[in-house]
Amino acid sequence: MKGVVIKSTGSWYLVRDADGNLHPCRLRGKFKLKDAKVSNPLAVGDRVMFEREASEENTAIINHIEPRQNYIIRKSTHKTAHSHIIAANLDQALLVVTLVSPRTSFGFIDRFLVTAEAYDIPVTIIYNKIDLYDEEDRRYQEAISGLYSQIGYPGISCSAEKEIGLEAVQAVMQDKTSLVSGHSGVGKSTLINKLVPDLALKTSEISDYSDKGKHTTTFAEMFEVNPNSFIIDTPGIKELGLVDIENNELGHFFPEIRDRMNDCKYYNCRHLNEPGCAVIPAVKAGQIALTRYESYRSILAEEDNRR
Repeated sequence: MKGVVIKSTGSWYLVRDADGNLHPCRLRGKFKLKDAKVSNPLAVGDRVMFEREASEENTAIINHIEPRQNYIIRKSTHKTAHSHIIAANLDQALLVVTLVSPRTSFGFIDRFLVTAEAYDIPVTIIYNKIDLYDEEDRRYQEAISGLYSQIGYPGISCSAEKEIGLEAVQAVMQDKTSLVSGHSGVGKSTLINKLVPDLALKTSEISDYSDKGKHTTTFAEMFEVNPNSFIIDTPGIKELGLVDIENNELGHFFPEIRDRMNDCKYYNCRHLNEPGCAVIPAVKAGQIALTRYESYRSILAEEDNRR
């Protein structure tokens, strides 16, 4: 039988078949990704083949994992030198941010966008809690939204609490599998509960099996919004460590830097202080946002320090 992993508890997985039936499953043997050290061989969104076990508990065995279209990955918070796959086979990611109470840092936003770029996942930025804005906050958010829209990341202004702008969010989710991510406290859970009104029922149904496996960490979880639309909720991310991105590749994942790289004098220009660099003059001219360039330099410095 074929299915999609919709939840994991570390040793047990919940798989949804084509008819919407749920099957508690475990892996047959050990699965490993080639050339990658990962803390979880299976992730929410993985497409698998499984077969029922001959038992009264209606459990099943996963015996094949189909190749991934893409995935979002981060450094593992539990195992050093390992990575953790947050979710796989995504049509898009919705990054929930707040400019007030609390304010999401540009560094976090840009790291998430770099990761999505690296795995070819389109991102829409959801600016939540606009009901808390004063006039100055409103102008600030318009400027930030314009900055990111200009380089390819459209934005939606909303208030999950006050149910403002939810129609626009629902529209971009239609007929897609969407990862929803963001810092703790940005209102992600409130937003998802508004978008999927019967979520409490779905959560209860899924949690019935969870005693079969010990929760060794916090994993993502998939919910059906409608027959063709799925949402993957993720735990609030405190930090997003980048994985497998070399220093000389980093500029490729900043669209505004990528567009100017061929104009640099040297092919291996790092856009720091090299003569003939085309990026630095663009920053000075305001054609590349200073916050974005600072994020680029910060990530580059972190990778240098790590080496």
